[in-house]
Amino acid sequence: MAEERTDEVDLIVDAWRRERPDLDVDPLLVLSRITRLARRLDQTRSSAFATHHLEAWEFDVLSALRRVGTPYELSPGALGQQTLVTSGTMTNRVDRLAARGFVERRPAPNDRRGVLVRLTDAGRQVVDAAFEDLLAQEQRLLASLPVAGRQALAANLRRLLTTLEG
Repeated sequence: MAEERTDEVDLIVDAWRRERPDLDVDPLLVLSRITRLARRLDQTRSSAFATHHLEAWEFDVLSALRRVGTPYELSPGALGQQTLVTSGTMTNRVDRLAARGFVERRPAPNDRRGVLVRLTDAGRQVVDAAFEDLLAQEQRLLASLPVAGRQALAANLRRLLTTLEG
């Protein structure tokens, strides 16, 4: 088996072990790598979305609508829950996406005061294209891991995330 390459986290952990041998710094081996990966993934995602003139938050809202299926609509509250933003932030985001022609507001059929946000054809086209590019980039990023390794990593990350999210 080929020897594993050293990365920046190895150097950081080695330095901490040297400076603080009294501490167990093993959590850094996992969590510092997750942090660094998250930053790199954000950069990769931003690049994929920029090709389609989208910001990451725009993709998040459009993809939440796309995933729900026909007629591709949700209440602003449901969109906020799925994208982890406040109602005020979601109002602003819906306004901006509506101005670009990617979503439209419609009256909620069972609530006179309620509103539904619906994905337009233009919104569906742009989110589909951005999603295809994102998946292609993410496939390239994972290409060095064997399928079994990807599955094990996904299972372990799920376990960690469900613990954190309670």
